Amino acid sequence: MDVERLHALHLAGSFFVTRAKRGMNARRLYSHTVDRTTGLICEQRIALEGYYSHQGYPEPLRRVRFRDPKSGKALVSLTNNMTLPALTICPPYKNQIWIAISTYVLIAIVKTRLQLEASLYTLLQILSVTLFEKMPINKAFLCTRYTTVSDRIDNQLNLP
Repeated sequence: MDVERLHALHLAGSFFVTRAKRGMNARRLYSHTVDRTTGLICEQRIALEGYYSHQGYPEPLRRVRFRDPKSGKALVSLTNNMTLPALTICPPYKNQIWIAISTYVLIAIVKTRLQLEASLYTLLQILSVTLFEKMPINKAFLCTRYTTVSDRIDNQLNLP
């Protein structure tokens, strides 16, 4: 969790929702009452503790714990938005995971259909810098001088 980046978003007037790290060093400042029948476990204002965490994000955050009724897993979200209802805070993070997976699969399909040699990582990087440019997708991938890290050992399966 890059607390400095999150604080920069906060200072820019944006709000974020992210997953809390397990074992995160934080101090509870205040606990709100919650209706546990909705799946909410708790809603709290917290302060990050630990020298670097507190220096990177010195302001209070909101922690929302929610039990997913389908999986039974507890999800812990952090946000700087103190006004949205707690039940509105939890779903966006869960949706971010599905969006990331969907994007990865779609890029794998594009790579296969366009018979591109660049790695999925490289293609995702290209798309991240050309996201708001209006051009056919196959033209964004015309450059063939990509540099990739080939010395690392991948122990993950490749998608076709």
